[in-house]
Amino acid sequence: MIRLLPFLALILYALLAMQFSAWRTKRMLAEKSVPLTDPAITRLADRMARALEIPEIRVHVLDVEPVNGLAGPDGRIYLTRGFVAKKMQGEVSPEELASVIAHEMGHVALGHLRRRMIDFTGQNAVFLLLAAFMGRILPFVGPWLANALSSALMAKLSRRDEFEADAYATALLIKSGIGTGPQKSLFQKLDALTKSRKGAPAWLLSHPGTADRIAAIEANEARWTAAPVQPS
Repeated sequence: MIRLLPFLALILYALLAMQFSAWRTKRMLAEKSVPLTDPAITRLADRMARALEIPEIRVHVLDVEPVNGLAGPDGRIYLTRGFVAKKMQGEVSPEELASVIAHEMGHVALGHLRRRMIDFTGQNAVFLLLAAFMGRILPFVGPWLANALSSALMAKLSRRDEFEADAYATALLIKSGIGTGPQKSLFQKLDALTKSRKGAPAWLLSHPGTADRIAAIEANEARWTAAPVQPS
């Protein structure tokens, strides 16, 4: 039992850190955001809410410049100020931003936020175990290899979540009558909009490649348009 105490302490620390991180993130998002008031986007959000048979989808604008969308720990959806500005500049359409909202709704509905925090806790445990083991075998490069392996694992799990959220968004967009065209067209723009870096190994990327995401959307659409889709 005594030998297990360091591992139990590590697990307890990780759980407390997870709760603190969620609280801090929720507070930061509340302090730096305002409700979205753009009528072209809110009308589409209301359509998706009706399709889901829920009162509303709460969308806020986060006061940061980078183009992004995210879901908060409390289930609220955020579009960054930079993303909304792209719509004002005519670079993205309201329907394309609606596809972002649908994607983030997928993360909420499928429990990805909590799963990612648990995965992060697991990554830390994997890193510590690998670092201790590989550090003995390869004293100089062992910790670096351990970090690379644990990061690759997290990237793979993140890509899984992105595909799942894409599929949820596809179902919701079809059900609400918006369609998947905006979802696919936005992916084709994202590299330019976010100025993403090129050349990183695919297995280390936390998001799937654009072509893979569009292919998955089209495959799902082909299966689902023959029958009513029920996002859950």
